[in-house]
Amino acid sequence: MRIPPLDIPAGQNWSCHNCGGCCRQHLIEITEEERLRIESQKWTTDSGVQLPAYIKHGTGHHLNHTADGACVFLDERGLCRIHAKFGEEAKPLACRIYPYAFHPGGKKVAVSLRFSCPSVAGNKGEALARKSAEIESLARLVVPADAAQVDAPHVDDESAPEWPDFFRFQLRLLNILQAQGTPLANRVLRALNWLTLIENAGTAALDGAALDEVLEMLSKAPKAAVPLDLADIPAPNGGSRMMFRLLLVQYARKDTGSHLKRKWAYRSTLLGAGLKYALGVGKIPPLQDGFKAVPFGALEKPFGGLSAASEEVLLRHLRVKIQGIHYCGPAYYNVPFIEGFRHLALLLAATLWMARWLAAGDGRDTLLPADVLRALAVTDHHHGYTPAFGSANFRRRVRTLASAGHIQKLVAWYAR
Repeated sequence: MRIPPLDIPAGQNWSCHNCGGCCRQHLIEITEEERLRIESQKWTTDSGVQLPAYIKHGTGHHLNHTADGACVFLDERGLCRIHAKFGEEAKPLACRIYPYAFHPGGKKVAVSLRFSCPSVAGNKGEALARKSAEIESLARLVVPADAAQVDAPHVDDESAPEWPDFFRFQLRLLNILQAQGTPLANRVLRALNWLTLIENAGTAALDGAALDEVLEMLSKAPKAAVPLDLADIPAPNGGSRMMFRLLLVQYARKDTGSHLKRKWAYRSTLLGAGLKYALGVGKIPPLQDGFKAVPFGALEKPFGGLSAASEEVLLRHLRVKIQGIHYCGPAYYNVPFIEGFRHLALLLAATLWMARWLAAGDGRDTLLPADVLRALAVTDHHHGYTPAFGSANFRRRVRTLASAGHIQKLVAWYAR
């Protein structure tokens, strides 16, 4: 099958390092064809597989997990038993595609990656540009023949640009984020201010060179400017921090087959955690491995900002998600461009909050790049793949925070 050319993100590397993380973090739903294929493989407990190999999930099935959260096909070396015995093509499609994601992009297909993979977050392995043939072979498995006919994402609730004009918005956003001379958090705040100006300016009637001119003018407007010292930005109030913590519960949760097996107990755990997150007092309930129960208040003091290495990771994440159109439109609950970037900015704030959590758990009040990498692997795990993020309730909270300018305040507060 012929598909549009791929737009592969530059500056991003990846190769599988057999860490087994994806086989422990993800709930893999399988098609009926895949279920029958696994049945035909005749797995037994003697082959090291804890049976049943799959279990019922809603109207379909997913691969089973052991008590520690690992897929039943993960062996002690961190390798897939299906792959080892029958070859890569015998694995479920979701396993073969990970960590890639493919999204319509006009005359091209945009390629993104999931930073829940430690090798993606750490930029480890071969440059993607050298893996184009491999990536294209995977894209053919999932990209529909009519991908070039998909409309561009809306800019806001009213503006529906053609693809060339959508890319004008996106390119200007990337230019703001990649500008040198100021910390990354300041650039994110400037981008958020710029998007608010666009929202208020009403650019629906503009296209081409006229749109370029207005976007450039708004990017330099005084209202898009950001103080260099983040301490000059007002702190988010108690209500916005409470709303943010409620969003954090969704980022912090872990849903694997082992959690679904104890559905009611796990729901009770999430409900109790949600109440504690809402109140923000006492110690944070750890929902992920490696996170310790530290006081909520320990994360609210300054942590000394971000190192150059941490900024590189976070900027690369933003760039891959934006270039891969992995934050709006069909790839992200069909939310518009402006709202989609606000979700990305909140993901950044959530990542910084969790990185602080890891540091505080080790008795530190400064962030290490390892904290940021681990936190990003947790937060990005859910980005675009957890239905709660596309729910009316979640989107309403994001819009409420945006309307009061509190997304900017949250980013600035947790970047200090």
